[in-house]
Amino acid sequence: MKEKIERLKELIDKCQHIVFFGGAGVSTESGIPDFRSKDGLYNQHDVRFDKYTPEYLLSHSCLINEPEVFFEFYRQKMDTRDIQPNITHYKLAEIENSGKDLAVVTQNIDGLHQRAGSSQVYEVHGTTFRNYCSRCKKEYPADYIFVSTEKVPKCECGGIIRPDVTLYGETLPEEAWSGAKNALRRAELLIVAGTSLSVYPAASMLDYFGGTHLVVINRDPLPNMGYYKPELEFYCSMGDIFSQL
Repeated sequence: MKEKIERLKELIDKCQHIVFFGGAGVSTESGIPDFRSKDGLYNQHDVRFDKYTPEYLLSHSCLINEPEVFFEFYRQKMDTRDIQPNITHYKLAEIENSGKDLAVVTQNIDGLHQRAGSSQVYEVHGTTFRNYCSRCKKEYPADYIFVSTEKVPKCECGGIIRPDVTLYGETLPEEAWSGAKNALRRAELLIVAGTSLSVYPAASMLDYFGGTHLVVINRDPLPNMGYYKPELEFYCSMGDIFSQL
């Protein structure tokens, strides 16, 4: 392990253009559950929602067809306002602030990378910290949905105020997606961390990587790497790795 961490340090020192591509596992050490593990969000049984699949509860169809159900689930499970960044978030910001061109491509919607100090963050699934009217596009404060007393928050124009989160059945935000692809094309080093690489199209991000150094940091081996062969693989706590950088 020590030799592998030293090699990771060498790669970070050597490479100017770096991309960190992270999923739910990046934020679990801050106390936010991931989705598919034994204790993840998709396995947390709640009698109010047991008749629905988690994918439906976080879908465009649920928002449109059963908005009261959507917002009850969203308020219960997606509120990360009091969650703090962990060592991984802070270390990535530190590396960027040292002068590296480090871009964070994240599938997470919790805003923890920005809170830790990273500035080049591409949120390919959106964020809970932006809200807007689905009809007139008026923007609303970051915590509006969580503090609203309306079961279904409504704009003055009558439209539903929704989170700027990419729901199942929606396309990824073009600006974030395009920025992420461009960052990957120029990257020399790609660190893939805390993701199962099972959610598309975000999982196809590896296809845009134009560099030579690929590192995987994950709790379990990744079954969807295809023909990609990581130079380094760490299967352990992410905090254990980043605390030693």
